[in-house]
Amino acid sequence: QLQVVESGGGLVQAGGSLTLSCAASGHRFSDMSMGWFRQAPGKERDFVATARWIGGTVYSADYADSVKGRFTMSRDNAKNTLNLQMNSLKPEDTAVYYCAASTSTMTRTTASYPGSYAYWGQGTQVTVSF
Repeated sequence: QLQVVESGGGLVQAGGSLTLSCAASGHRFSDMSMGWFRQAPGKERDFVATARWIGGTVYSADYADSVKGRFTMSRDNAKNTLNLQMNSLKPEDTAVYYCAASTSTMTRTTASYPGSYAYWGQGTQVTVSF
């Protein structure tokens, strides 16, 4: 059974950095599309970034406009992990961050939809103080 586990959240001051990690097991990691989403209190779950599997060892990375230039993903297929390096954090980045996985093909558009992912981690809290 495919499982996804996030780690690395915490409290940081505005302008600081955090790295989130996502570990997946139960399926060949190199064949999966992975995504990061976040949900603030009272709000919907929003797209953050995706490492979409194109085929072979080719992946397409996309980021939400709100995090472009500040957040960077790195994928390590040998370790079955996807990291999200978050720099220049802002208070509005405060949310529970979720890692998601899909074994289905998806387009660049559908990769940003939470409903495109069947497997989710439990979430990790990121709090950015003023």
